[in-house]
Amino acid sequence: AVTAAGCGIARLAEVLGTSQVIATEVDRSAGYHRAGSARTAVTARHVDTSEWLSPLAGRRMSVGSRYAVTAARMAVESAAVELDILSRASITTGTAYGAAEVTEKLLRQILLDGPEAASPALFTESVANAPAAQVAISMGVKGPNVTITQRQASPLLALAEGFAMVTTGRAPVALVGAVDELNPLLHSVLDRFGALARPDQDGCEVARPFDTHRRGFLAGDGAAFLVLENKTAARRRGARILCRVVSCGRGFDPDAPRAGWGRDPSVLSETVSRHLHAAGITAEQIDLIVASGCGSPSADRIEALVLRSVFKDHPLPPLLAPKSVTGDHGGGFLAASVLAACGSPFGATPGFDEPDPELGVVPHRGGELPSPRLTLITSFAAGGAVGTRRDRSRPPAT
Repeated sequence: AVTAAGCGIARLAEVLGTSQVIATEVDRSAGYHRAGSARTAVTARHVDTSEWLSPLAGRRMSVGSRYAVTAARMAVESAAVELDILSRASITTGTAYGAAEVTEKLLRQILLDGPEAASPALFTESVANAPAAQVAISMGVKGPNVTITQRQASPLLALAEGFAMVTTGRAPVALVGAVDELNPLLHSVLDRFGALARPDQDGCEVARPFDTHRRGFLAGDGAAFLVLENKTAARRRGARILCRVVSCGRGFDPDAPRAGWGRDPSVLSETVSRHLHAAGITAEQIDLIVASGCGSPSADRIEALVLRSVFKDHPLPPLLAPKSVTGDHGGGFLAASVLAACGSPFGATPGFDEPDPELGVVPHRGGELPSPRLTLITSFAAGGAVGTRRDRSRPPAT
């Protein structure tokens, strides 16, 4: 992973375990931001990736592509994937906004100087699938290459696609990634739409997932990549298995507005329940939930009501909201979900103080959690998309 915490998952695990939010001030010199707007973001812009990607190799890449290539190389080395297998692997990535910085530069050329001034080099990096393409080029991966753009649900939907690639035999290994980049223009636009957490009375910007006083999320960026492989093949070559993907599901709420979340949880709760039933899983078997709650009033509401509906009268298991640390978008949520499924310790949820009585959801308040056997990971996106995934902490006994 490439996150605000640095390169790799060890440092990310540390900040999640201590509830440390590494937020930095966004450059406001261009004048995009309004007075009183959000000022900080959980961005990886300051992270040195030169150990994994030389400045010479990365100079023609967008920020997101540099994040993605760095994270993918770390994942492949960690999994010790052989070159022959890697060449036949698939790549599936998820992104919410794509290459924000390059797109801004390209549009400036077109709008200010005319269409003929558009740079072909900028265009090739402005498309959403540029990071996945750069990963394939830099690592010699020749299998199927797919990028999913379903906003916040993109990482889990990309994982579902990679899961299908391996289980259907289309690829021996799937590289699954989540990547986003944040620039001042995108940050200001999100703020103008009222999506971001703005300064409190003490000047702090805090995401408060599922809290009654939540007012918006912390913007974030970065990338994370996973290596998915058939269990038998992984064991045969002695790979270190972190967890097992049991099942993936996806759904859609047709009543959700294009830039928001729906009000009625029934459609999505029925979808999640149906996927659990198809996988032979009851709600009572789930030991841990990793939710995509980020502090957005509407997003947290629909996710909480869906989860409560799925679990019915059964109390919710411990619930983690890692976006309170990693920020929304980027690879932090995907990497944190794997860490959670592996039993990595998590600190208290930053910013959570007073439960919202309508939601009835209390995220982790700190303290030791039992190592989960079955983890439910959910991600609800503006526009109505939803992704779910069930992970076992380790492969079940044969």
